[in-house]
Amino acid sequence: MTVRVLNPESGSAEADGPTLRAEILPGLAEAEELWRALEARAGRLATPYQRFAWISAYVCALPDPSGIRVLVVRDAAGRPRLLLPLCLYRSFGVRIARVVGGAQANFHLPLFADPEAAALAPGALRRALRGAARPAGIDVFLLGSQPRHWDGRPNPLAAGAPAAPSDAYGMRLDPDPEASLRRAFSADARKKLRAKERRLAESLGPLACIRAETPEACAAFLAAFHAQKAARLAAQGLRDPYADPAIRTFLARAAAGPDPAIEIHALVAGRTGRVLATFGGAVDTLRYSGMFTAFDADPDIARSSPGDLLLQHLVRDQAARGRRSLDLGIGEARYKQNTCDETIAIAQPILPVTLRGRAYALAAAGFIRAKRRIKRDPRLSALLGRLRRLRA
Repeated sequence: MTVRVLNPESGSAEADGPTLRAEILPGLAEAEELWRALEARAGRLATPYQRFAWISAYVCALPDPSGIRVLVVRDAAGRPRLLLPLCLYRSFGVRIARVVGGAQANFHLPLFADPEAAALAPGALRRALRGAARPAGIDVFLLGSQPRHWDGRPNPLAAGAPAAPSDAYGMRLDPDPEASLRRAFSADARKKLRAKERRLAESLGPLACIRAETPEACAAFLAAFHAQKAARLAAQGLRDPYADPAIRTFLARAAAGPDPAIEIHALVAGRTGRVLATFGGAVDTLRYSGMFTAFDADPDIARSSPGDLLLQHLVRDQAARGRRSLDLGIGEARYKQNTCDETIAIAQPILPVTLRGRAYALAAAGFIRAKRRIKRDPRLSALLGRLRRLRA
C-alpha cells in the first residue's frame, strides 16, 4: 500500500516534510533482501536490535509468528528511508502493532537508511504510519522504547512522545582499551576489584573471562545464567521472564553461529569450570548493548563482586576488538550508573489510528505515567519492593 502525505489545505506536499510512501510487507522473508541491503550500508543508523539476525532469531522462537509484518517508508523517489518490524495482535478488541523484540530489546529504533533518513519530519512520518495502518486494520501503534537521540541524531519517532519510566545508560569506548577502563572504573574501584579477584582466585583457583564461541560454551553459560537469574528473581518476589521456553529458544538461536546476534561472556573458575557471572548483549560492528546479566549468589562468591569483575573485562574486551560504544540497557542499577557516563533518554511513543485506538492509547499512556512515577519516587519504589518480598 502507498501513502502520499499531503497538506489538506494546499494539496501540496505537507509543509512539515517531503512526500512519503509507506507499505507493510507480510513477513520477514518478503523484507529480507531489502533489510540486509540497508543493514550493509555504511551510513545506516540503527541499534544492534535491528539486525536481521537478531529479529529473525526472535521471530523464529515465537509460538505463533503469523502476526509479523515489516513497515517500509520510502521517499518520493522510491528510496527506502526506514524499516521497522511489527507484530500485530488483538487485545480487548483493539488491533495493535507493536515493535518486534518486546522487553528483550532495549531499543526499538527503526533501521534508518542514513542520517538524512533519520531527519524525516516527525509529522510526515506519523501521517505515513497512520495511512499504512488503515488498510491493515491497525488501531494503534505501540512504538516501544525509542531513544530520543542515537549517534547524535534526533529520532523522529520520539519527537513529542512521553518519557519512558526508565532511561538507559551507556559509554563511548576509546581505541585504547586501558583508557576505556580508566573512564569506566576509578583508580580506587580498580584497586578494590583487583583485591576481590585475588580473594576469589585464592579460594577457587585461577579465574578466566571467556567469550562463548562454541555451542557447548553457549549452552553452559546460558544454563548458568538461567539458574542464577531464577534464584535472584525468586528472592525478590519477581516473575522470571526467562523461564518462558520461547525466550530461552530465542537466546540460544541468537547466540549461535560464527557471527552471533547476541554475544555471551562469563567469569569462570578455571579449575572447576564453575560459572561465577554471565553477561549477554546484542552486538553489531560498533556496539555492544547489554541485555542480561547474573551472578552466583553464594555469599562467599557474591561478596567479591563477580559481576563487576566480568564487566571490567567486558569493557576492555569490547574496546580491544574495535567496538566504539557499550550500553548496559534500560533500568536503574548501581553498576550501570557507576560504570557509564552517558544517559540515553528514552521515549515511549503511542500512535493511535482509530477512535478505538485512541481509547487504548489513553489507557496505555496512563500506565506509563504511573510506572514512571513509581520508578522515580524512592518511597513508592521501596514500598513496591517490600510488597514483592512479602509475596515471595
